[in-house]
Amino acid sequence: MLVTQLPAVDSAAEICDLRSALGFLKTISGQLAWTEHPVDAREELAAVYKQVGAGSPLPPPVGAGPVLIFEYVKGFSMPVVAGLLASRERTALLLGSSPARLPFDLLNALHHPLPPITVSRGAAPCQETVLRPPFDLRTLLPAITHTSRDAGPYITLGLLRAEDPQTGEADVTIHRLCLQAADRLSIYFVPGRHIDQFRAKAEAAGRALPVSVSIGLDPAIYVAACFEPPTTPLGLDELTVAGALRRRPVELVDCVSVPAKALARAEIVLEGEILPGERIREDASSGSGCAMPEFPGYMGVAQPELPVLRVTAVTHRRNPIFQTLVGPALEHTNLTGIPTEASILRLVEDTMPGRLTAIYCHPAGGGKYLAILRFRKLSPSDEGRPRQAALAAFAAFPELKHVILVDDDVNIFDTDDVFWAMTTRYQGDASTVFIPGVRCHPLDPSQSPEFSPFLRAPGLSCKTIFDCTVPYGMRDRFRRPDFMSVDLAKYEIRS
Repeated sequence: MLVTQLPAVDSAAEICDLRSALGFLKTISGQLAWTEHPVDAREELAAVYKQVGAGSPLPPPVGAGPVLIFEYVKGFSMPVVAGLLASRERTALLLGSSPARLPFDLLNALHHPLPPITVSRGAAPCQETVLRPPFDLRTLLPAITHTSRDAGPYITLGLLRAEDPQTGEADVTIHRLCLQAADRLSIYFVPGRHIDQFRAKAEAAGRALPVSVSIGLDPAIYVAACFEPPTTPLGLDELTVAGALRRRPVELVDCVSVPAKALARAEIVLEGEILPGERIREDASSGSGCAMPEFPGYMGVAQPELPVLRVTAVTHRRNPIFQTLVGPALEHTNLTGIPTEASILRLVEDTMPGRLTAIYCHPAGGGKYLAILRFRKLSPSDEGRPRQAALAAFAAFPELKHVILVDDDVNIFDTDDVFWAMTTRYQGDASTVFIPGVRCHPLDPSQSPEFSPFLRAPGLSCKTIFDCTVPYGMRDRFRRPDFMSVDLAKYEIRS
């Protein structure tokens, strides 16, 4: 039983892999749960975790709860862990931070990169067991399907690593990977992703692109990997940010079957190559027309032609743990949203230092579409600067769609407080800024001429700023009630 085998970990500073992260959470009440009831990887596992801890924007009923270990998955020997980062508070615990400090700590790590190191194969736990063909990924890995409409079983937390075939520069990213055959996966790249550029270069030269897919990692690695351009331009290895977060370098190891490197402390590694010229329809096995539930809260559309990854070897630790993301929901929001917050903070701090006191990429936007910025006006000359900060946010993260601006007395992590500010400090005709016809993210289903005749082509959007800040000269009229400060602990309130 996995829970009884977890190491004893006293602090976040000791976390170096998935097992130590789980061992740390085991010491904290309410953060780790498990079930010994057998579940099916097809639909049932996702349905259980949806209610226990997946959270919004999955359809109700959903929970926002602990990590859940599924000790027994029917037909597989590996336990499955879901929801490691499906809580902002838990993410902060795992990174030795606090919910409000997370983007500031990520920004600090971005400014103090620590490059990864390569260890010998004998020192890499991920290669304790080596499997070479023939094998069948569909019976080896408990990859999940969320719904009956999924294209197939998906690996949702596989960290893809590859190197530019021309420059040798490395990149890591998370993409949806669908099991298509015994040794083949399809990969969905959002246009512009760095590894897709590497693939295109290799394909133009008629060569395959060697890659690794690492599953089950230190949460700091997953968070750092979700930084996106322009914060992490082509050539910046996100593993340097993960190293800075942990104050020790990430360990890599040479793969056993292809000229690539993998995460040495991963639970499972798929080694392989993206084949030149080979494409597959994402729902080739199911014909459902759908992919899987995507972060906007809808079923993703199956892509007609996706690159194919042929797996040449599977390596794993003894008694490996399969890690998955259900949803995507809160876990996706934290993985993408917190690095986005750091990217926005970086650009605003460069132009208006000290004014942006908090930032939150809200789950309603899947970590990408909606950001709430708390701005501190220090003088009459700061009037208008919150909107300038919003424009900087759009520049920092092009996939952002809506920005809500609030004053320094609003708790941006409390949606009720944000709505209160929007109700009492906002007038639609005076406080709204529209930026029409701008490229956004391709998975937003409202971005089409059919939805709005003002959009000339799919993928364009009207970005919007909701300025819920009080004019500087009217601050006294909008002052919130002052209550006496008390220490609740001394009142020994019982329930």
